[in-house]
Amino acid sequence: MTPTLARKATSEAVGTALLVAVVVGSGIFAQRLSPDDVGLQLLENSTATAGGLVALILAFGSVSGAHFNPVVSLADRILGGLTNRELLAYLPAQVVGACAGAVVANLMFDLDAITLSTHARDTSGLLLGEVVATFGLVIVILGVVHSGRSSTAPFAVAGYIAAAYWFTSSTSFANPAVTIGRTLTDTFAGIQPSSAPGFITAQVAGGIAAIALARFLFPNAPALDLIVPHDRSEAA
Repeated sequence: MTPTLARKATSEAVGTALLVAVVVGSGIFAQRLSPDDVGLQLLENSTATAGGLVALILAFGSVSGAHFNPVVSLADRILGGLTNRELLAYLPAQVVGACAGAVVANLMFDLDAITLSTHARDTSGLLLGEVVATFGLVIVILGVVHSGRSSTAPFAVAGYIAAAYWFTSSTSFANPAVTIGRTLTDTFAGIQPSSAPGFITAQVAGGIAAIALARFLFPNAPALDLIVPHDRSEAA
């Protein structure tokens, strides 16, 4: 791996780790702060996640594009924004980062580093929620970039995710790496390992549907840089 690609992979790993730490950590704290009010827990969790997303995309976007999400990276590869080498570096970096973020969140709140979640999320409604959540996320990114307002993408992405926490039945994981990371915590934000494959399949399906629609709506859409330009010096 070249130094440039190593920087990009590190950016994706650290960014995804911090994202999952925000999601899981705020979920744990929300349970402790509001133990008898699930709605308030979700509000606290979604608000922290949206704020964290804005900050992390702004911080890491100039290095790697701030994907933090294998579906977004896959979309960027299909649309020509990533090389094969970059994609193969991004995907494991995102998954490892997500797992590390969940472990750190658990430890911050004096829990075991890894406790597999017992929170089953496997109904057809929840799976449809993940299709919708991921479809919307990719369309929002592509639409904002196509409009020529890439600098607003961190806020658009965070706003959509905050809304999707509330309007989708699944509370919008919309991210295979984050889904895997969240299997490692038996807390508010967790997902049972046996439920993860269904969620990931639904997320990929939603992402592919969004890419197909985007190719029709935005035939000349640029790559999915959330902050442009970022370093694209790697060869294919």
